Amino acid sequence: MENTLVEMMSSFIDLSDEEKQGILDAFPIKTYSKGTVLLKENQIAKDAYLVIKGCIREYSIDDGEEKTKNFYTEFQSAVNFESMANNKPSKYYFTCAEETTIGILNAEKENDLYKKFPRFGEVCRVEMEKMLGSNQEEMSIFINSTPKERYLNLLKNRPDLIQRVPQYQLASYLGIKPETLSRIRKRVSLDD
Repeated sequence: MENTLVEMMSSFIDLSDEEKQGILDAFPIKTYSKGTVLLKENQIAKDAYLVIKGCIREYSIDDGEEKTKNFYTEFQSAVNFESMANNKPSKYYFTCAEETTIGILNAEKENDLYKKFPRFGEVCRVEMEKMLGSNQEEMSIFINSTPKERYLNLLKNRPDLIQRVPQYQLASYLGIKPETLSRIRKRVSLDD
């Protein structure tokens, strides 16, 4: 079986055998059990994670309460850019919300790969710009939405999360209490 990262890069550009091997050498794929902590608060991020199968939850602990910031599922990247780029302690945790298979993207190995194969840098830059643009759009929609609109947006764009993560984590992600999420879910099901 070919490495999923090789398959993804092959969808953007034709790869030589040498380039494929470079990707395999630079970015190992590992599977972690549910609950595995990939990044802790106050730890400096050295790796980014591309979810191949599973789910990573990003959260912080504020006044003893977990606040879910995001969920990363298949073919999404979990990266703490602030910590990694500035060599600063992370404010967030990355934890596997279920058994998760990820490609581990180490910045040092990635830079070495770009030196050896410069065209990878351009492909990755374009994909990163798309990801950041998408994140900005999601944040704008979130900020300007009511809790019910946030839930409806979740149902429309990420319905798999409803079955994959506990309700209290979904509520935190939506910026509401679990009881409020229960009421919204009831109202939405009555409206159907």
